[in-house]
Amino acid sequence: MAITEAPRRVRNRVGSWLLQDAHRPDRQGPHARPEPKHPRHAWWKVMCLTGVDYFSTLGYQPGIAALAAGVLSPVATLVLVAVTLLGALPVYRRVARESPHGEGSIAMLERLLPGWRGKVFVLVLLGFAATDFLITMTLSAADATAHLVQNPLAPAALQGQNVPITLLLLALLGGVFLAGFSEAIRIAVALVAVYLVLNAVVVVDGLVRVVAAPHVVADWSALLVSRYPDPLLMVGVALIVFPKLALGLSGFETGVSVMPLVRGRDGDTEDRPEGRIAGTRRLLTVAALVMSTFLVTSSVVTVLLIPEPEFAPGGQANGRALAFLAHRDLGNVVGTVYDLSTIAILWFAGASAMAGLLNLVPRFLPRYGMAPSWARAARPLVLVVMVVAFAVTWLFDADVDAQGGAYATGVLVLMTSAAVAVALSVRRTGSRPVVVAFALIALVFVYTTVANVVERPEGVKIAACFIAGILVVSLLSRTLRAFELRITDVTLDDTARGFLDECSGSGRPLRLVAHEPRPGERDSVARDEEYREKLAEETEDHHIPDPGRVVLVEVTVTDPSEFESGIAVRGERRGPYRVLTTSAPSVPNAIAALLLHLRDVTGTAPHVYFDWTEGNPVRHFGRYLFTGVGEVAPITREILREAEPDVARRPVVHVG
Repeated sequence: MAITEAPRRVRNRVGSWLLQDAHRPDRQGPHARPEPKHPRHAWWKVMCLTGVDYFSTLGYQPGIAALAAGVLSPVATLVLVAVTLLGALPVYRRVARESPHGEGSIAMLERLLPGWRGKVFVLVLLGFAATDFLITMTLSAADATAHLVQNPLAPAALQGQNVPITLLLLALLGGVFLAGFSEAIRIAVALVAVYLVLNAVVVVDGLVRVVAAPHVVADWSALLVSRYPDPLLMVGVALIVFPKLALGLSGFETGVSVMPLVRGRDGDTEDRPEGRIAGTRRLLTVAALVMSTFLVTSSVVTVLLIPEPEFAPGGQANGRALAFLAHRDLGNVVGTVYDLSTIAILWFAGASAMAGLLNLVPRFLPRYGMAPSWARAARPLVLVVMVVAFAVTWLFDADVDAQGGAYATGVLVLMTSAAVAVALSVRRTGSRPVVVAFALIALVFVYTTVANVVERPEGVKIAACFIAGILVVSLLSRTLRAFELRITDVTLDDTARGFLDECSGSGRPLRLVAHEPRPGERDSVARDEEYREKLAEETEDHHIPDPGRVVLVEVTVTDPSEFESGIAVRGERRGPYRVLTTSAPSVPNAIAALLLHLRDVTGTAPHVYFDWTEGNPVRHFGRYLFTGVGEVAPITREILREAEPDVARRPVVHVG
């Protein structure tokens, strides 16, 4: 017995460990929000978690800016900073207020598009989000590997081993999240603190060198004027190259996606967690100000102090401009420490993306029925994400440049969706100047996204693969979960409970007849005649005993795209007939849930009577999936069979 039971105990312990932090939905209705059970933290600690992605772009952003804009790099960077502080920051501060549970702009847009259109649109945005977050993980790990391999002190044996090194870094990142969110935040705080201090040292040293050699500024200014004699031309070129610098905006989406980790105030409520909202807005503002300061100063010192050929592919400053300055001006020891810090934060930059996925996916896909229920748990989701990240790394050969287009596309599409969502939101409540301002911000992001897609179309192609994968998996999951009992709770009004007392008791089962409500039955005479014919037909077909105690059941379909919901059942006396009415996304699920609830209330399994529906059963199943109706009788019976394995306690379904 010990031999056979031990593996089972191990499996149970492993399963419990994997699922112990599952996101459980609030069972109060279809739009309830699952809340993570992770400990909450001070806003500045969560800022470090999202900052490992946002701040880590300093490792390559100055080099990208210099390569894209040349001597115009500081001016183009000022445009980036202006978009950050005057565009992205106001947008995401608004998103934090309107979507305080971390769903971000996706939830805001979901509310504008009901039904299946909204669900498909959300799935497409989730595809771009998956592109953004997953490529953040793989690209950052690959970039960390590149910094490691290119370090002058790196062993020769590491050359050409980019893929295995990147896979190892990703595995270590996944291991951190399998341990828990608190461990991830502690690591993020340490990495961000060290990294920002080292960047400050390199930048301040560079500024001191610029001040000590005034001719450097004069030479740069003369070169700038010679190439761009017209100030308008200068601004125009800066606007044109701005989309190439847009990776410097990458931290905002993850900033709002990790909102549930921010500690609020004692007076916070589920609907209005004001403390969490204030903390997140402070997080976004401080991160934007810190990053903007570093972007401008690093752009100045790198362009003024590094020869232009070094930024080109193959040059020593290509993709690592500040690291180049650290080695050249502060020595290889400081340079190596800076490299190690850069490698560490680039490795852990995927942590904010992982945190975003672990918050975002459970809030949408399981609620849509488009992911297994275990997708609400963090640890199984970590394993799935890591498998996908391994596959992406292998397919792209851990090449940073090959993944850059997809990364930029994912970031910009999400930021554009946020800007559009906020513009539509303020249109309903804001003053005209505010509406115009957010509309202009949305246009800026639309331009940036389109320009990026035109220049790097491979990003859309990669995102399309993620979108197609999510759509296929979602449809498959919805099909496999078609026979789950999806009604979360059932409530009866006083009239409905009175029907139970009248029609059951003394061991007699409650008997119900399913009736499809029709628009033409609003007239009481026509309705009563329809009820009379229905009951007479069912009594004859099924030989129902005591037909005077039968209760009719009517279900009106609401939004069939919803998966989980509660139902409120009302009892109505319509002439001589007793009728139970309710509204639900799915007729079979509503009837099955009602039958189980009536069994629990009366103590006896009820009986329900249906007619067969004419037509192809496959077509009817498709109707059930997408419209909530179809062949109701067999589907109701199958839902009951899965929900109640004990035949003696299972409600009885009759079809004639």
